[in-house]
Amino acid sequence: MTVVAFDFDGTLSDSEMTVLLGRQCGVADEMAEITERSMNDEIEYAESLRRRAALLEGLDEEAVAAAFAEVELREGAGALIESLNDAGVTTAILTGGFERGVEAALEREGVTVDHIVSNRLPMVDGRLTGDVEGSLIEGTKDTALEDLATHVGAELEETVAVGDGANDLPMLRVAGLSIGFDPKPAVEPHCEVVVDSMAEVRDTLLAEGVLDRE
Repeated sequence: MTVVAFDFDGTLSDSEMTVLLGRQCGVADEMAEITERSMNDEIEYAESLRRRAALLEGLDEEAVAAAFAEVELREGAGALIESLNDAGVTTAILTGGFERGVEAALEREGVTVDHIVSNRLPMVDGRLTGDVEGSLIEGTKDTALEDLATHVGAELEETVAVGDGANDLPMLRVAGLSIGFDPKPAVEPHCEVVVDSMAEVRDTLLAEGVLDRE
């Protein structure tokens, strides 16, 4: 396996960016409800993301920065990414979440990944517009994974996808190895391996020969 692609919210991180942003303007409960319905495949992902972004209209730059400052990697995630990088595996984050939050969390852990495919919340005059931009609104993660594999000269059979929600299903279905991280009920049947910690992701990658045992 030469490419390992992770979802972010709910997988590499137990933070949910839109909920953290929603707390800054008093709509966290509405955010959480929309997120949960989307992850259980009750609402189309693009529609759910647009609804959540609309709730954030007018949020100022300081509040946005404060929300992204709360985004953290899950225990063991940073060390796992470092191990994959050291092993020469291409690492990627494919997320419907937001680039600034992903980058902030990685920077705090002092780790990097080779590729981030994500969305953005545009601002005008220092405030969120209520819109959302990016390739993973209407686009799906299978296309993103296929493009990434082509870019690095790998076959899809050589890829690993790790995710938890309904919007991860496309990449889980096409990857050579699909790992469900505490997956939602609609997602679990499509996962070859189900785990609930980064230690178990590492063990799976060791067993599959993606990482070498020291």
